[in-house]
Amino acid sequence: QVQLVESGGGLVQAGGSLRLSCAASGRTVSIYSMGWFRQAPGKEREFVAYISWSGGSTYYADSMKGRFTISRDNAKNTVFLQMNSLKPEDTAVYYCAATTKPYARTLSTNYDYWGQGTQVTVSS
Repeated sequence: QVQLVESGGGLVQAGGSLRLSCAASGRTVSIYSMGWFRQAPGKEREFVAYISWSGGSTYYADSMKGRFTISRDNAKNTVFLQMNSLKPEDTAVYYCAATTKPYARTLSTNYDYWGQGTQVTVSS
């Protein structure tokens, strides 16, 4: 089992920045990739970005490229999501997730473990 705990959400004005953290514990050796997803009220859960746990390769949803950066600190078993130039449409609950599978990493159904989510609200 892997446990994930997110932190760092909050209220920010449009154009501002936030940094989310996700601390993993438990059987972290089984993790292949860590991902961030988000879900706005009334919408489906949306892929944001993922990072390979060992090699550090990254992949982003098109709408996040250039504004969001995913990174990791393996020594601390922590993944980060730096979000810049935030827009009101970025308002959502952001979830950290871990998958043990090396494929389909943009699909939420492919992830085995989830954090509790952290609210990000961007005011206009």
